[in-house]
Amino acid sequence: MSETVTPPSRSHRDLIVWQKSMDLVEQVYRLTSRFPSSENYRLTAQLTRAAVSVPGNIAEGNARGSKRDYAHFLSIAKGSLMESETYQLLAIRLEYLTQADVAPTLSLIVEISKMLTALRKRLLADNNTPAHQTG
Repeated sequence: MSETVTPPSRSHRDLIVWQKSMDLVEQVYRLTSRFPSSENYRLTAQLTRAAVSVPGNIAEGNARGSKRDYAHFLSIAKGSLMESETYQLLAIRLEYLTQADVAPTLSLIVEISKMLTALRKRLLADNNTPAHQTG
């Protein structure tokens, strides 16, 4: 049974994890601009879609009416985050990018991952606080 709460008073835009995820999207767009045009509908599309999904799912989860739903969307965001990491590592293997190119982005991914995990744990552990007060 899902706990219903009032609509969030705290915007997803206030969450540091969302802000850092938006930074990640910017970095990914800059990185993929270096890919060959033959990758536009392949790796470029996959990587940008995965990166954009991270802040999108954080925002959608924050707007949901239960902590359980919110936690579910944070889990999806983390999956997209790991997908983004994988595509960047593939870009290194394909020699579209170097390890130095992606180092800042991969570091940001580690940071966002830890933040998503902590936020999700707080949501699932605290059943008495509305979802918007936990983020």
